[in-house]
Amino acid sequence: MEATPAPTPPGPTPPADDDTRTLTVIMHTAFFVLLGASLTRFLLRHPGEPHTPWVLALSLSLAVLYVLGPTLGAHLTARRLAWLTAVVAAWAVLVTLAPSFAWCAVPLFYTGLRTLPPRAAIILVTALTALAVAAQLQLAGWADPNVLLAPPAVAAIATAVFVVMQRQARRQRALIDDLIRTRRELAATERREGTLAERERLAREIHDTLAQGLSSQRMLLQAADRLWDTDRDTARSHVRTAAAIAESDLAEARRFVHDLAPADLAGGGGLLTALRAVAERASTDGLDVRVHAEGTPVQPLPALVESALLRIAQGALANVREHAGAATATLTLTCLDDQIVLDVADDGRGFDVAASARRPAGSVRGHGLPAIRARLRQLGGTLTIESAPGEGTVLSAAIPLEPPA
Repeated sequence: MEATPAPTPPGPTPPADDDTRTLTVIMHTAFFVLLGASLTRFLLRHPGEPHTPWVLALSLSLAVLYVLGPTLGAHLTARRLAWLTAVVAAWAVLVTLAPSFAWCAVPLFYTGLRTLPPRAAIILVTALTALAVAAQLQLAGWADPNVLLAPPAVAAIATAVFVVMQRQARRQRALIDDLIRTRRELAATERREGTLAERERLAREIHDTLAQGLSSQRMLLQAADRLWDTDRDTARSHVRTAAAIAESDLAEARRFVHDLAPADLAGGGGLLTALRAVAERASTDGLDVRVHAEGTPVQPLPALVESALLRIAQGALANVREHAGAATATLTLTCLDDQIVLDVADDGRGFDVAASARRPAGSVRGHGLPAIRARLRQLGGTLTIESAPGEGTVLSAAIPLEPPA
């Protein structure tokens, strides 16, 4: 049984992607550019003002505070909240002393939106916008409609764009997580299906080779045991035949474990020669198995078709020997232009095909017919069974062939 892999522990939060880092660098650069431009404008427009030292000190303090921000991380913590409060307070005092510093509010919008939850961020943006409008109105000296309406419009656009981008990023992360989870589930399903397919393959191979061989060996050894005291030559013959079957089954076991072609096909004699070898091994004192061919064989047949037909013949003969009570069985290989057909006919007791088909799948003993159907289904073939009580059985397996190019 396969060991279930331990769940992967959650890793650290991945760093911001390249786009986020680029936007952050641009906003930080814009802040320092606006801060420097505002300070330069103040010094040029108001030389010798009494509060100039305060403006210089607050500008330097705001720059230092802003530089410390990236070291505190992007997530909301008590330290980052205290830092944001200090930055906003320093900027608010600067705007009160020099209204030209109001333009620094735009990068602060981005910082607040990145740091705070959406509602708190919108409240902060509203407060910063109101202070910037008041400062600009004070600087203009009259109720300029442009000053009154432009900053709120810019703030609304910036906030809306940022919020929408955040929501889209969250949706994308959710979609990516779903995709990764789906891929993992699909991979697990494929592994399970592959395991089941391999188990089914092994079950078919074991039924058509080892199980059939073991059944033949048991029958031969039982017959040898019954004849040992009265007819030792025949008994020894049965034992030698059982040993030959065991040797053949050992070769088959080694080959299907390595997913190779059946041993009877390994010699290169083709399907008909392999069927004759199977028939010879399946023939006993009570069962005569013959092989007959019709039509011109397609050479070479696809390896999968040859292997499937040989296994079907082995499985069908196992059913004949175990259930039919037949005296003779015939393997007929018919080669047509568009398909190849293998008929396995016996003169045994037969059975009611319709009644057998109505039985639940779990009530049918063995793997013979289900294995044959599975092999044919993989190759697009069909299975037909004709039988009636006391009239023998004819099993017909047909596999289509691709027309020659």
